[in-house]
Amino acid sequence: MHRYEEALARTVLAHVENRLRLDPAPLGRLGDATELDIALKDALGSEPADATEVLRLYADHIEPTVVSCDSPTFLSFIPGAPTKAAALFDMVLSASSLHGVSWLEAAGAVAAENQVLRLLADLAGMPADAGGCFVSGGSAGNLSGLLVARDTARTLDGAPVARPRVAVSDQAHSSIGSTLRIMGVGALVVPTTDHRLTGEAVRAALAADPDAASVVAVVATAGTTNAGIVDDLAGVAEVAREHGLWFHVDAAYGGGALFSPRLRERFAGIEHADSLVIDPHKWLFTPFDCGALIYRNPALARTVHTQDASYLDCIHTDAPQEWNPSDYAYHLTRRPRGLPLWFSLAVHGTDAYREAVEAGHRLATETAELIRATDGLELLRDPELSVVLLRRTGWRPEDYDTWSRQLLERQIAFVVPTVWEGETVTRFAFLHPGLTMDTVRDILATMTAEPARPHEA
Repeated sequence: MHRYEEALARTVLAHVENRLRLDPAPLGRLGDATELDIALKDALGSEPADATEVLRLYADHIEPTVVSCDSPTFLSFIPGAPTKAAALFDMVLSASSLHGVSWLEAAGAVAAENQVLRLLADLAGMPADAGGCFVSGGSAGNLSGLLVARDTARTLDGAPVARPRVAVSDQAHSSIGSTLRIMGVGALVVPTTDHRLTGEAVRAALAADPDAASVVAVVATAGTTNAGIVDDLAGVAEVAREHGLWFHVDAAYGGGALFSPRLRERFAGIEHADSLVIDPHKWLFTPFDCGALIYRNPALARTVHTQDASYLDCIHTDAPQEWNPSDYAYHLTRRPRGLPLWFSLAVHGTDAYREAVEAGHRLATETAELIRATDGLELLRDPELSVVLLRRTGWRPEDYDTWSRQLLERQIAFVVPTVWEGETVTRFAFLHPGLTMDTVRDILATMTAEPARPHEA
């Protein structure tokens, strides 16, 4: 199984080349469970199978039933649109079986990843000694960063906080709630004003809470998933300093906007983060799964995350340049998932990234203007980043569901409904710089046509 086979390599590489040549990438379709059960029924057996036939099975039945996040018309959730350079280098990474646990075994990979982390930290305005590692995404980054907040928190007399809590907004990402449950930490839920967490609201919540001394950290969001809203980072950071709280910023989606000087002012205060999460597999055009976790003071993270085992003694030295990614998150085994981003940045340059990020914001702005000018459509709020929320006047939840399904069946776009202030609406998340306003107009035109009722679909 471990010998190189020329025919197998050529078969797989030809498929990869053909997939990368597709412009645009195919949208894909929803899968049918019965169809897939039949197609895959005899795929795994005790005897070998011809690789060409197995790949054909994948190409005919598996790949088409995966909606492609890299299609320009994938506008749901937060899309993923890796550059061709990043996608190709991800293949190099996998083919080389690179391991990125420690400096001892992966010095070159770690050094390159740290270059990217340094770039992101500089864009955020964090200090020169800030650093961290790449993790699988925002959920892993939030968990790892808040573990450090919990385990390094101390009372005034230096003792650990007995039952720590974290201040979070009612708009925080779902992974924050999961993180707190995993850690056994309570939440002080702070209400938002127009869905935006402010320093004033955090200060008031702490003042009104009889157990405010148990709060050890506060979480702010720089680009909410549902609406792309950036919290009052400067105000929340000020309150965090006043109360000695760990300031964690979840910029998993929005952090890519730091590449744009025009958008950077919206993130004022992010430079004060004690821990910062940015997902390059979102707005920085990197393959899944890639999340950057950066600490203001990495030494604190090492005290929490460094794993102690006799077989790991060899990787822990006093040399400051020997950076072990396993010391900065809850993981041990890891692939150096920051390398595809490093390669793409080196190939294309940061100006290209700035232009691509700004293309998403420009699409959102122009789409908002078009919605305002279109009868039957209502813009729910001005877009801050690249998410647009809108309503079709008179539609019920089932109308949105029917429209969404028909849109995909017709291979126009993948747009699913969301809920905003208790109402089912729809939402566009613009990331792919290859999307055009002509396509956006086509999508909106399907909304303003006579809607198909569920019983007619």
